[in-house]
Amino acid sequence: MPRQNRVTPFGQLIATPERGTLMGNRGSLHNAHGQIRRPFVGQRWIICLLAFKGWHRTVMTPGQYTELFFLDEATALAAGHRPCAECQRPRFNLFRETWARANPQHTSLLRPPATLIDAVLHGERALSTPGIHLCPTLDDLPNGTYLAEGENAFLVLNRTLLRWTPAGYTPHAEIPFPARVLTPASVVRTLAAGYPVEIHPSASALQR
Repeated sequence: MPRQNRVTPFGQLIATPERGTLMGNRGSLHNAHGQIRRPFVGQRWIICLLAFKGWHRTVMTPGQYTELFFLDEATALAAGHRPCAECQRPRFNLFRETWARANPQHTSLLRPPATLIDAVLHGERALSTPGIHLCPTLDDLPNGTYLAEGENAFLVLNRTLLRWTPAGYTPHAEIPFPARVLTPASVVRTLAAGYPVEIHPSASALQR
């Protein structure tokens, strides 16, 4: 039976047999039976590689952090995670430098500490506050942003919308505007500033 450790763009944890392309961490969320008992622990929500230095882990080991999985980086960012400073150090540096340029209201540092970024993201996450922001038109959003319509999440790519599923993206759809934006506001600004978000290959396959 699939474990409840796949993350949706809403930040929710679901059980699905589909595999992800990235791993993540929000702390120890499961009990001794591998059941999710809390949505997160603390403010440090990170995006990790599936393989690093040959390390091996047994998923949901009691007392250890809960291994989470994402379809792609765009999904993880929408859920409120950011690149890991250990296994994704170059990408973390690129993210925080772009984040700093895009969010001068939060920092004047060229490379702000992870704890500062985590604190801002924690205040923006849909899981911790109801303040999901609205966008008037699709043209106002950079690639990699997620919108919500009901229980469905849609990726913005080249001014079209692709529906998220655990297995990948399905063809574009129309939704009413103004629309709810799932991706945290500071991350949307980071994407607009040029951060090269990684998107699952199923998205580009739909636009060939």
